Parts: sequence; C-alpha cells; structure tokens
Amino acid sequence: MSFTSYTSPSPSQPAPPPAGRREWTALAVLLLPCLLVSMDVSVLYFAVPFLTAELEPSSVQQLWILDVYGFVLAGLLITMGALGDRIGRRKLLLSGALLFGLASGAAAYAQSAEMLIAARALLGIGGATLMPSTLALIRNLFHDAKQRGKAVAIWSSAMMGGIAIGPVLSGSLLEHFWWGSVFLINAPAMVLLLVCGPLLLPEFKNPAAGRFDLPGSLLSLLAMLPTVYGVKEIARDGLALRPALVLGAGLLAAAAFVYRQRTARHPMLDLELFRHRGFSVSVLMNLLATFAVVGCAVFFTQYLQTVRGMSPMESALWNLLPTLAVGGMAPAAAVLGRRMDRAYVIALGFVIAAGGFVWLSWLEPGSALWFVLVASSVYASGLVMVMSLGNELAIGLAPPERAGSASALLESGTELGGALGMAILGSIGSAVYRADMAGALPAGLPSAAADAARETLAGAAAVAAELPGRAGEALLSAARSAFTDSLQSAVLVAAGVMACAAVLAVLLLRGLGRPGAEGEAGAVGAAGVPEAGAGTHPAHSGATPSIR
Repeated sequence: MSFTSYTSPSPSQPAPPPAGRREWTALAVLLLPCLLVSMDVSVLYFAVPFLTAELEPSSVQQLWILDVYGFVLAGLLITMGALGDRIGRRKLLLSGALLFGLASGAAAYAQSAEMLIAARALLGIGGATLMPSTLALIRNLFHDAKQRGKAVAIWSSAMMGGIAIGPVLSGSLLEHFWWGSVFLINAPAMVLLLVCGPLLLPEFKNPAAGRFDLPGSLLSLLAMLPTVYGVKEIARDGLALRPALVLGAGLLAAAAFVYRQRTARHPMLDLELFRHRGFSVSVLMNLLATFAVVGCAVFFTQYLQTVRGMSPMESALWNLLPTLAVGGMAPAAAVLGRRMDRAYVIALGFVIAAGGFVWLSWLEPGSALWFVLVASSVYASGLVMVMSLGNELAIGLAPPERAGSASALLESGTELGGALGMAILGSIGSAVYRADMAGALPAGLPSAAADAARETLAGAAAVAAELPGRAGEALLSAARSAFTDSLQSAVLVAAGVMACAAVLAVLLLRGLGRPGAEGEAGAVGAAGVPEAGAGTHPAHSGATPSIR
C-alpha cells in the first residue's frame, strides 16, 4: 500500500486515544531487549582476554567471536522485520527473546571457541528479531504522535546507552565472576520479557502480506552479510582483493534483491516505502549519523586508553558522561519536533554534531580531560537528536502494517552506516597516522618493529616498551602525536559530512517534517488488522481495544 492513501484525520473523526499506564509500562518492557541487544555489541570488550586464556581460540576464531554477532544481526534484520509483519510482531519478539536467552546460556558455558562462535551467531539471530519488533510495536502502542515521539526518543536513548553501559557492566562482572557472566545477565531480563510481554504487549500482523518470500530472504542475507563483512575487513586491513570481492558480491546480491522485490508477486519488502521522500531521507539521515558516531568512537576510545593511559574500565566509566547528555537530549528533541518543522530540528542536530567534531579537531595529546568529554557530549547530543527524530518520522510515515519492515530498514541503514564509518574514517585516520610516523622512527629499528609502530598506536606502544630510556619515550610521544593528528583528520571529515547532512535535511525534509504532516491517521484504511489485544482505537479498527 502506498503512502498516498494515508490522510490526516477529518475534524469529525475522533483523535487517537492517548497512551495510558499500560502502554508506558509496555514501553519499559520493550526497553529490556533494546538495552541487551545494544550491550551485546560491546560487552565482550573486556572479556576477550579471559575467554582467550580458557578457550585458546586462534586469531581468526577470536575475530569471529567478536564479529559474528554483528554480521548475523545485520544480515537478518530485513528478513525478521518482514517476518514480524506476517506472523505477528509480539510473537516474533517473544520467540526471539527465548532464543536470545538460550543462546546467552550456551555462550556463557561454551567449552570451545567453535561453540562460542555458534552461540554468538544464535545471539545475532535473536537480536535481529528483537530490534525491529520493538520499534514496530511502539508504532502500534502509541497512536498519538506526540507520545510516540517521546517513546521513540526513549527507545533511541536506550539503544545508544546500552552500547556505553556494556563495557562498564562487563568490567564490573569480570572483577567478581568468570567470563561467562557477561552473557548470563541476558537471561533474567529475557525471562521477565517472556512473562510480561504477553500481558502488556499488543499483537499486530498484516493479513494481506501474502506468503513469505524465501528467495528474497536469502538474497537479503547474501546482500547485507557480505557487504558489512567486506566493509569491516577493508576498515581493519585496508583495501585488498578478498574483501573487495566479498563486497562486490554483496552489492550484486543487493541489486538482485531489489529486482526480486520489484517483480515478485508477494515481495518480502514493500519498496513503496521508499517512494515517500520523508521515509527515504530519514533512513539516510540515520545512516549518516551512525557513520559519524561509530567511525569517531573508535578514535575516542583509543585516545583515552593509549594516549591518556587510562585502563579499559576507567575509559568505559568516563564514556558514560556523554551518554548522560544523550539521555537528556533525546526527549528535548522530541519536544522541539512537536513545536517546529522537524527538518530544522534534525538539521540543528547535525550542526551541533558538526560543532562537537570541530571542537575535537583542536584536541592535543595533553588536552584537559574535560575538553574531550564536553566535545564528545556535544557531538553525541546532536546525533541523538537526529536519530530519535529520524526514527520517529520514518515510523510515523510508515503504514502500521509495514512498521516491521520500516523498522528493519532503519536498523539496516544504521548497521551499514556504522560499518562505513569505521571503514572510511578509520582509513583516513590510518593514512594520516602512517604518514606522520614515517619520519618519526628511530634509526636502527628492526623492520618488523618499525612496521608495527607505523601501523597502529598500540603497536608503537609495544615497540616503545622494548626500547631503552629516552628512545622509547620519544617513539611513544611521536606515536601519540601522530594518532592525535589522525583523530583530528577523521573528526574534521565527520564535521564536513554533518554540515552537508544539515543542508540535505532542510532541502529534502522541509515541509514533510511539520508537526502532524505525516498524519495521525496512519492506520486509516490500513490493511493490517490487529488481533484481540492490539489496543487499537475503535475509530481505526472497529473493535473495542484491549490488551491481553
């Protein structure tokens, strides 16, 4: 169904009812999987040395332990979003929660590297069911646009906060328990979701969706997984033949997927979603925001640990301060978005983020800690404005029966943006670092040590530790200065991208992002029919609302 069939409610039509205590309690339940899925991206940062000592994985296995979760999650997001539209979003959410809990237990008690990799892959499958389901259910719980904006802002804060909380919680658990405890924390939350979900969450599915498109599902997996893998490998090791071929294969599969969706009788993904400029631009805005925040976060963490000499736990704790700023800015952005054209609020978010990145470009190895933290808080605050309003605008524009697919597309754009940020900004930073280090190496350094010092700051620190006295200090000082230069270059590029994104937001979203422009009657004439308990307003469904 196209967007053109959705109109604003007439004055005689009752406005959607405001959400009550049950809906807000249901939102609190939905935040559990949001926090855990985002935490699982970063929760292994501290656990790797401990599990490596016990399971003795090879270097390749260690990389797969870290990466397989994100690869599988990214590859299955579109499939799971479409599946939720067909079988029911609550059913998919609860099934995913059960799988996520069982896989967490398997990961916690893994007896080999292979078993842990398999468990992490299962966690990725479970995570792919949870992420689009939660955002789609928010679309069904909150019919009032003002309340939905607040709910999406809270959801966005939970997603970003989980990534910051993950390392801190992981470090705290590892001080008292074995490495498997970082996975077991998922189990109680999933049990709570399985108990409370059927009582509080509505069920919603699209009976007109048709049969599930299995070939399309396979093509989406073959498109997303190699693309994200290829981009991340290029970011890690530079442009080489193998990752370039993998990336090319992913792009070919993506083209085949689009063709399949345009010609199939029952396509898995409704490409009509992209015919509305507001939805397409919202996905692009989210991609650009994630490009910047993920691409620069890598530099920020290394700066705290290697340049300033903090322990991983110390840097994780200091990372929480920008998260607090993010938590306050998301609701503020929702309020602004109800009072003025959201195109300008999104553009303002990009401008604030650009200012934070420009601020970071003045960073020096000896800069005060407050300088770093305030600059990071500024750019993080701007980007959460963009992401929360972009999510809310896209979900508000999507027909209710397509909310699962719309959520999956938003999350897929986020995953791809993060991978591109790591690849592009990481490559720029690496090039600047290598150029600076080319003339900073002491004479007589063995070629292997020189190569290690030229490649990464961590490698230079390891080489410096082996050199006597002032030679080691000079090398480490030069490496820290070179890394700071690389950070400055990366954040300036990010600032430029943010400035361009601000202009695009105004040009492409102006008028579309006015309060109420998407229409509060997104469900009027919708094909999707809520099951009993969907909590749908009688004016929209013809049935008495209830939540079972």
